[in-house]
Amino acid sequence: MSTNPRYSFFKGVERSFDKAAKFTRFPKGILNQIKECNSTLQVKFPVLINGKVEVFEAYRVQHSHHKLPCKGGVRFSKSVNQDEVMALAALMTYKCAIVNVPFGGGKGGIKIDPSIYSVADLERITRRYTFELCKKNFIGPGLDVPAPDYGTSSREMSWIVDTYSSLNPSDLNALGCVTGKPISQGGVRGRVEATGMGVFFGIREACSIKEDMAKLGLSTGIKGKAIIIQGLGNVGYHAAKYCQQAGAIIVGLIEYNGAIYKESGLDIDEVQAYRKRNGSLLNFPGATSFEDETKGLEQPCDILIPAALEAVIHKDNAHAIQAKIIGEAANGPLTPDADDILNKKGVLVIPDMYLNAGGVTVSYFEWLKNLSHVRYGRLEKRFTENRYSDIVSSLEALTNKNVGAIERRNILKGPEEIDLIHSGLEDTMMGSYHEIRDIYINTAGVEDMRTAAFICAINKIGVAYEELGIFP
Repeated sequence: MSTNPRYSFFKGVERSFDKAAKFTRFPKGILNQIKECNSTLQVKFPVLINGKVEVFEAYRVQHSHHKLPCKGGVRFSKSVNQDEVMALAALMTYKCAIVNVPFGGGKGGIKIDPSIYSVADLERITRRYTFELCKKNFIGPGLDVPAPDYGTSSREMSWIVDTYSSLNPSDLNALGCVTGKPISQGGVRGRVEATGMGVFFGIREACSIKEDMAKLGLSTGIKGKAIIIQGLGNVGYHAAKYCQQAGAIIVGLIEYNGAIYKESGLDIDEVQAYRKRNGSLLNFPGATSFEDETKGLEQPCDILIPAALEAVIHKDNAHAIQAKIIGEAANGPLTPDADDILNKKGVLVIPDMYLNAGGVTVSYFEWLKNLSHVRYGRLEKRFTENRYSDIVSSLEALTNKNVGAIERRNILKGPEEIDLIHSGLEDTMMGSYHEIRDIYINTAGVEDMRTAAFICAINKIGVAYEELGIFP
């Protein structure tokens, strides 16, 4: 969340859009249509809480209808406002285009502090919000498909799908009205870790390009890179976990109430366990503590991953950032002014609307699963295992050598749903990074990856509008 109350997140997104639009071939009319939010819903609804009526303010924004359904999370936070929801919906449009997911962008939120309400109260609030969305045609498998976001989880999604199904009992595809659901209610395996895993795949791909790393004075590969991560929610934790497993060194961790730094490295699971016991990262054994969490952003590292809320790096602190690579795991963690400062310093900024697209990519897979009414792997798993068994048997007969039991088991293993989801996510993140980088490298005048990502998105959306025949 921005420390500047006058900062408009949506205007910041528009500023980046305008910077990129100059490099596209589309006329002003189409660019204006792409940029604007198509539909904005603001509602205020009453809910009975502890015998008293409370009125809640909520939003749902559909940024683009060039593809349907619209797609985007629902957040529960006291900071929710129309400007924020519009900006996040716009980023979802561009994000979906970049990773070739056929959705328009959407976003929703309720202005609420979920920590002060009981589970029963949150259920009533969520169900009433869903009723308002249904009443206004702002939810449905072919219209608008919410998902978890800041302050929500699979629990809230289960309430949403149950409410929608109750109001639409004849909708065969009702499970597809929302993603991020529990597995028992049509969810997909791998959704929980999807965004953090996508962050890892994107950063790993960036670090694999020798030419780009040489410009930064870094070796190729993620192994041995010093990483600071801001935000230990679902995204930050999983990004840290996968980076650590790949050999990176987590030197800094930052939360809203403090930060810690240790040059030799921090074990993410040990820190998480300490934080749960003590309610804070501060005074973790062997680490330097900072009560001012913003100081954690300024410590030495190769890669900085902001994975919390927007505008945490701005014109007043961007000059102090020492990272050579910034991977935007959160939405809008850099303001446009910070972008300009860091680009001039030669920092490689991997933009949010690409890097945190793992969530919507796997949400797409879940939505397809709900529409097809069959889980991934069910049709091919046994066929694949039998085919591999025939190949191994043939090789054993030709070589007069037997494959060991462990090797045989590994070779013969057919793909489970989670294997296919992870594989699809990895392929998406790898391919999309190179689409953006090719624009960055080959378009004269493009000086940063964010502009290249916007160009990539605008080109795809613009073509879609042209093909719709809306504009002569």
